[in-house]
Amino acid sequence: MKPTYLILPLLLGGLLSTVHLLPEAGEMAESAVKMDLPPKAGNWEMRPIPVTALEQAILAADTRFSKAICLSPREGEFDLATGMSIPDRVDLSIVLSGHDLNNSIHRPERCMPSQGHAIGSSSNVRLDLPNGRHISARRLLSVQSIPTNQEHTEYANFNCVTYYFFVGHHRITQDHVVRTLWDMKDRLVLGMDQRWAYVSASMWYGKVPWIENEVTLEEADEKLQTFLKQFGEEQIDWDMIPM
Repeated sequence: MKPTYLILPLLLGGLLSTVHLLPEAGEMAESAVKMDLPPKAGNWEMRPIPVTALEQAILAADTRFSKAICLSPREGEFDLATGMSIPDRVDLSIVLSGHDLNNSIHRPERCMPSQGHAIGSSSNVRLDLPNGRHISARRLLSVQSIPTNQEHTEYANFNCVTYYFFVGHHRITQDHVVRTLWDMKDRLVLGMDQRWAYVSASMWYGKVPWIENEVTLEEADEKLQTFLKQFGEEQIDWDMIPM
């Protein structure tokens, strides 16, 4: 029987030799999400907003962003002073990974606290689209604290509901661990490096400053889900996603 110190190097050498059997990686496969946002989507007006300096500083240089404040008029509600309709607001963010995936996207639970969010709960929600497809999304409930003075000594607190999911070249998931495992499998088995997009949409509920009556969680949920279903149909190339 060979000593252990002889067997281990042989095993290691055998494992390393299998690297030559793996397919070679080519150009990065693009995500199935469409990064260019239209000026309007249904009743929603999309107003692009710039990337924050913090996002640019902490993420890889070739990370791409599409961010927008999305406004839709609330039926029958108007500002008496201006005569303009009072809107619902959804904050939409799409972050597309670069070559360094680890420094491009991550679970929002990691970065939301730095944006003032205290996350209270999370759950999974299935969004059934009119085209017969579906998106599995993660739903977070949080309280967001916004500073109201330059010294950051006073804050206003708002209830917030957020949905997010990840879109790869041919896969969609709400689970960051599953996304990581799929990405590793695709790299090893298919030799495919792919860009993943992280899509998130959030909405305040409860007492919202510009809305007279309180917005219930049920109302915010319904409007946010309807928004994301429309987004999913129009901004995802479903020809790339197998049934």
